[in-house]
Amino acid sequence: MKKLLSSLKNRIERSRFKESDENPEEYVELNTDMEAEPSSKIIVRPFNLEDFSDVKPILDSLREGYTIALVNIKPLKEKDLVELKRAINKLKKTCDAIEGDIAGFGDDLLIVAPSFATIYRANTETIE
Repeated sequence: MKKLLSSLKNRIERSRFKESDENPEEYVELNTDMEAEPSSKIIVRPFNLEDFSDVKPILDSLREGYTIALVNIKPLKEKDLVELKRAINKLKKTCDAIEGDIAGFGDDLLIVAPSFATIYRANTETIE
């Protein structure tokens, strides 16, 4: 049995060497661009919302799919409530599009998460 296995192994090895010797023109092309590929790690990233235009970087990060955004809305809240409502609606629409989750914590913080994460919400029902 041992001889049979060793002879099969030798035949397989010889056939591999023959195949590689027959095509000396074959080569493997390597990508020399050393750009960072998106990692599969989750990033929790803070953002400050001071103007409506500050929504774009938040949306871009969420669309990448690996970012949980912690958004401080206090600066825009103190500045312009109408712009704050526009910004939050924009975040909600994008959150719905990526099947994510959005929730407010306290008065000045929003959490926006992609589809793989769920935001915990305490049960607000009280039993009397």
